[in-house]
Amino acid sequence: MPKATIMADEQHQRITLEDYSSSSVPQFFTSIARPEVQAHNINYPHSLIHLIQGNLFQGLPNEDPYAHLATFIEICNTVKIVGVPDEAIRLSLFSFSLAGEAKRWLHSFKGNILKTWEEVVEKFLKKYFPESKTAERKATISSFHQFPNESLSKALERFRGLLRRTPTHEFSEPIQLNMFIVGLRPQTKQLLDSSSRGKIKLKTPEEATELIENMLASDHAILRDRTHQPTKKSLLELSSHDALLAQNKLLSKQLEILTETLGKLPTKLSIGQPAHSSILQVTGCTIYGEAHETGQCIPIEENTQEVHCMGNQQRQGYTQGGFSGFQKGP
Repeated sequence: MPKATIMADEQHQRITLEDYSSSSVPQFFTSIARPEVQAHNINYPHSLIHLIQGNLFQGLPNEDPYAHLATFIEICNTVKIVGVPDEAIRLSLFSFSLAGEAKRWLHSFKGNILKTWEEVVEKFLKKYFPESKTAERKATISSFHQFPNESLSKALERFRGLLRRTPTHEFSEPIQLNMFIVGLRPQTKQLLDSSSRGKIKLKTPEEATELIENMLASDHAILRDRTHQPTKKSLLELSSHDALLAQNKLLSKQLEILTETLGKLPTKLSIGQPAHSSILQVTGCTIYGEAHETGQCIPIEENTQEVHCMGNQQRQGYTQGGFSGFQKGP
């Protein structure tokens, strides 16, 4: 090619800064690539999308990503479309199950970079269930302990719940049995040893599992018998709730009797005593000579004391030189 032609092509392909600053339209808007299927037209029922959006995952700390994936797959399995594999349905509908921060996380990837369902699950679990959380959940499983008032069936149900929350715990079934038995209370271990006629740890995993299942059946039978106990109970068989209700009923009855008794008391007093004035009266007065209310005269004792006091003052003043203004005479 002649040199002049090459220089002309370079000038034609020359790109300026203005060209770089101009906005460009992205080719793909979603991170999940659209799966290739044999069907020409795919129509998903609105009820299916409604069910998926009822199980939204927002990326909050208290949310379980494994439980979200399990529910999402369960909902997607309810639909079968000819020519559309299950993986294509999950890839097409997974974005509808996310909201908030999780939705923004999904759109942070490059367009059409996630092409398989395995890649989506791997990225999702790496983000919302990292290895640090797995190690924390495994420590919780290995340090399992039965609560003081927890039955064997409740303890086993709680232990299995911890295992379900961490599917990547990598504990084999014999290791799980050992962890569960070690975490039981001494009384429960003694019952298991008695049922095994020796020591339950000397049994195989299958035999130990069978013993535990038999004890669970016994626990359910005991619980069923307690539920169908007769309603009539003696005083010694009352539960704390029943005893409290009985005590409150007794106190209410006693209070009712006391209120009724106090209500009748004024009537009894009015019948047993004669009516009289609330104002005290003086019946024999030496001043007025007739009955009158108190306060209209000065009691005779106070008058007598006042006369005696004045007489003493006069005699004392006279003997000392007479009253003021007078001279002492013969």
